[in-house]
Amino acid sequence: MDLEACSGVLALQSGVISRRQLTAAGALGHDVKRMLRRRDLVRLYDGVFVNHTGQPTWVQRAWGGVLLAWPAALARDSALRAGDGPGRAGRDDSVIHLAVDRHRAVRVPSGYRLHRISDFDAKVQWNASPPRVRIEEALVDVAAAATCDFDAIAGLADAVRARRTTPERIRQALDARARIARRTFLRGVLTDLGQGTCSVLEHGYLTLVERPHGLPVAERQLRDSINGPLYRDVVHAVGQVVELDGRMWHDSPQQRDADLDRDLDAAVERLGTVRLGWGQVFGRPCATASRVARLLNARGWSGRARTCPACPDAWPTAS
Repeated sequence: MDLEACSGVLALQSGVISRRQLTAAGALGHDVKRMLRRRDLVRLYDGVFVNHTGQPTWVQRAWGGVLLAWPAALARDSALRAGDGPGRAGRDDSVIHLAVDRHRAVRVPSGYRLHRISDFDAKVQWNASPPRVRIEEALVDVAAAATCDFDAIAGLADAVRARRTTPERIRQALDARARIARRTFLRGVLTDLGQGTCSVLEHGYLTLVERPHGLPVAERQLRDSINGPLYRDVVHAVGQVVELDGRMWHDSPQQRDADLDRDLDAAVERLGTVRLGWGQVFGRPCATASRVARLLNARGWSGRARTCPACPDAWPTAS
């Protein structure tokens, strides 16, 4: 018995294999000892091995945890990390989250965090490599456990923007939970995402600038097929475009060049364009609403903006 008999399993599992799988392939105790002695296999955890002597990768650690707690699956941020693939910034790789059935008693080593969940089999994507909790379930868990509303919005918006799922699917997972933190808030965010807000900044413009100050309801993520496959963030009916420039999506020279082309195309179509950033939306939303209202009035909107509870006594004048 040698590793050739297990080559398919090792390839599927990024070079990680369990004693149970070795036994199923016909390996006896002395076969495993020989492979360990020859360094064909290296102990990763009790009963879990990797086929090299170097530092295990994140995916190998993930597979190791899943096999150690089997049947188990990646959960929460780790499930999202596995779906994103390598190189995604902003993920905490120091802890790997694992899910098992709520009735099981399992111990995992340092570096792993165990979550016991109900309806376990139905919530897991078993054909993924490694197996992981379905993205909608993971998103709900991560958003509910986020340290602030900003992070909760970001996780949901990023997944929807990347077309990895839809607000409706996430809402179904949310509604199926008997108890969940932030339920009302998350339902509101998902409603807004369903209406086209595809980033934290766009959601902030809707909920801090547009809606509380009575600005007219705009179209969102409007596709412009004349000038190529591009989407305008916010388009008011009077021909005023509002582009929300978060650094995450607009910090490269190529993206900046694309933004300038987008603005030029808008001007050709007789559309006005204003670009707002984090300061205008989250730092000074009331002042921003006043200025946007004046822009809309200048382009033909006959309405008037209203003050919100956070507005100062006197609205600022445009400079």
